[in-house]
Amino acid sequence: MKIARDGYHLIGFVFFMFVGSLFFSPPVAFFLIPLLGLAVWFFRDPEREPDGPGFVSPADGKIVEVFMTTHPFTGSALKIGIFMNPLDVHVNRAPEGGRVEWLEYVPGKKLPAFRPKASELNERMYVGLETGHGPVLLVQIAGFLARRIVCRLRKGDRLERGERFGMIKLGSKVDVYLPPEFQPRVKPGDRVYAGRTVLGGMSVEE
Repeated sequence: MKIARDGYHLIGFVFFMFVGSLFFSPPVAFFLIPLLGLAVWFFRDPEREPDGPGFVSPADGKIVEVFMTTHPFTGSALKIGIFMNPLDVHVNRAPEGGRVEWLEYVPGKKLPAFRPKASELNERMYVGLETGHGPVLLVQIAGFLARRIVCRLRKGDRLERGERFGMIKLGSKVDVYLPPEFQPRVKPGDRVYAGRTVLGGMSVEE
């Protein structure tokens, strides 16, 4: 199992404490074993292959909303909101290949990410992609437990479909704004997996 590089320091620290406690306080080592296991589990980053053609999910989690809306970057768009719980894989991936045209970090609150207003009020990171199908917007949203949004992109970077670009630590929400012609295959309540589950395509055949 691959480990996300954002977890190297924490996992290394816990492992160092575990090894040290073996020599100085074996009972403490016993309690550090599950903590080390949780750290490794949290930062797991499995390899993924798309289930087929179309836009893939940018996050693991549960679909909580699918509706038409507008945004200054995309114009009219179909918004799909994905809630990530603390046990999901937290690495985020590009739904489609494209060029990074817009990046904006917005500080905000730490409301529970499943609340409807979280997309507007919480700390969040906007990633705007120009794709072969038009503009696509990703929004990484911090939640009640999430304390750090990781986004490694710079304007002008190119992403491949399913490529990793960051993560949200300790669960949260990812919104994706897709072209208005997009044909969704998912609905609220569905479970999706980053880089694997196909959200839909630009035609019913995709």
